[in-house]
Amino acid sequence: MTTSPEELRHLASEHLWGQFSRLAPDDITPIMDHGEGCYVTDTDGKRYLDGLSGLFTVQVGHGRAELAAVAAAQAEKLAYFPLWTYAHPNAIELAARLAHLAPGDLNRVFFTTGGGEAVESAWKLARQYFKTIGQPSRVKAIGRHLAYHGTTMGALAITGIPSFREPFEPLTPGTAHAANTNAYRCYFCAAAGNGCNLGCADDIEEVILREGPDTVAAVFIEPVQNAGGCFTPADGYFTRVREICDRYGVLLVSDETICAFGRLGAMFACERLGYQPDIITSAKGLTSGYSPLGCMIVSDRLAEPFLEPGASFLHGYTFAGHPVSTAVAMANLDIMERENLIEGVRENEAAFRAALDGLRDLRIIGDIRGMGFFYGIEMVKDPITKETFSEEEGELLLRGFLSKRLLELGLICRADDRGDPVIQLSPPLIARQEQFDEIAAILRTALTEAMDLLGMDHTAGPAPVAVTDPALVR
Repeated sequence: MTTSPEELRHLASEHLWGQFSRLAPDDITPIMDHGEGCYVTDTDGKRYLDGLSGLFTVQVGHGRAELAAVAAAQAEKLAYFPLWTYAHPNAIELAARLAHLAPGDLNRVFFTTGGGEAVESAWKLARQYFKTIGQPSRVKAIGRHLAYHGTTMGALAITGIPSFREPFEPLTPGTAHAANTNAYRCYFCAAAGNGCNLGCADDIEEVILREGPDTVAAVFIEPVQNAGGCFTPADGYFTRVREICDRYGVLLVSDETICAFGRLGAMFACERLGYQPDIITSAKGLTSGYSPLGCMIVSDRLAEPFLEPGASFLHGYTFAGHPVSTAVAMANLDIMERENLIEGVRENEAAFRAALDGLRDLRIIGDIRGMGFFYGIEMVKDPITKETFSEEEGELLLRGFLSKRLLELGLICRADDRGDPVIQLSPPLIARQEQFDEIAAILRTALTEAMDLLGMDHTAGPAPVAVTDPALVR
C-alpha cells in the first residue's frame, strides 16, 4: 500500500516528533523519499542539493547500492549479536582497521551507536581510568563555549550552548567551559593588537587552574567547532592545548563526530591539524549514515589498567558495534579509499572556498570560515562594526525567511542561531565544481532577498574592525 504525500504529511503532523524540531512547525516539513549522489528528492518530486550531507554524515553520497547490498547480506547472515562478553568478525575487523588508521598509539576501539554516546563513553572512561590509577578526584570535564557534544546528560553537560542546557538543569556536575576559537569575534586577539596570541588556548589553562588541576580528567575539543559556525583553530593552537593538558596530567579528547573520515581532508582531523589526542570520539561519516555507528578510539596507555585480571570498563550499549553497521562501515571505508575521496577533498577544497568567497560582495556576509568540505558563513547587520542582528531580526532572518527560501531554491543547508546567525555547508565528499557553483548561486539569490527583506544595502563595506567585547568569545 502506497501512502500519498498528503497522507504522510497528515500522519507526520499527528504522530512524528522530530529531533530538535518544533512540534508545531511553521510550515510543511519536507519528506525526503530517495537520494542519488549529492541530491535528494522529496515525496512531491522536488529535487534538492544536499549541501549538509544529511547531517554532516553522507560522505560517499546517497544511493550507494553497494552499501545497501552489504547491509542486506549481513542481516541475512547475522542480523544482531551484542559485544557484551561476545564478539563477531565485523566488529573485530573494523576495530583493527580503525586502530591502523588512527594516529599514534590509539589502538583500542570501543563502539557506540552515535557521536554523543562516544563523548559520554569518553568522559566515563576518563573517570574510571583515573580512579583505577589512584587519582579519584579527577572527575571533571572541560568543554568550550558554544560547543556541541551531544544530548545525553553527560555529553550535554560538556556542551557549551546555554539554551540547550537550561531546560534540563541541574545537569551532571563537574563541567566547566573555556574560550572557543572564534577569531572573528575574539577578545584575546583584539587585546593582542594585530595578531593572535593564542589566548583562547591559554584560557583552557586558566579554567584548569580555577577548577583545580587535580580535579580535571579531560578536555573535550572539536578540531573545527561546529556550533557557532565552523570555528577553525589558529596555527599553534593545538600544540599549546596539548602542552597544557600534559602539564596538568589532563586527557585531551578530540571530538571528531563531524570532522573525521574525510570531512576536513584527512581520515582523522587531528592528523591534519597536527596534534595527538588521548581519545578520538567519532560517528557520522564512519558509515556515511547508511547505518548507525559511533566509536571511541583510545590510547594504549588508557587501556592498560583494564588489562588487569578481573578489570572491566563498566559501560556499554545494546546496539554498539552492530553486525550490520560494522559491515557497512567496512564497505564505506573501502569506497572512500578506492575512489580517493579524502584526497579529493584536499584537491577541491580551494574551489569550494573560492565559490563561497565569491559572495563576499554581499553586505550581509561578515565572515566565511572552515576547511575541507565544512564551512560556515556568518551573517551580520553591519560588516564594518560586525553588529549582529537582534533576537527578533535573527528569528525573521533564519526561521522566518532563509530556512524556507533555501529549500524553495533547492538547497539543503543549516541556517543556525546557536551563536551569531550562520549558514553551514557540508556537502558529500563527492561534490565538485558543479555543486559548488550551484550552492553559491542559490546562496546569492537567498541572501540578496534577505537583505531586501531587512532593508539592508547590498554592497559590502570596508573590512570590519576588531570586536573587543570579551563576552563574544564566550
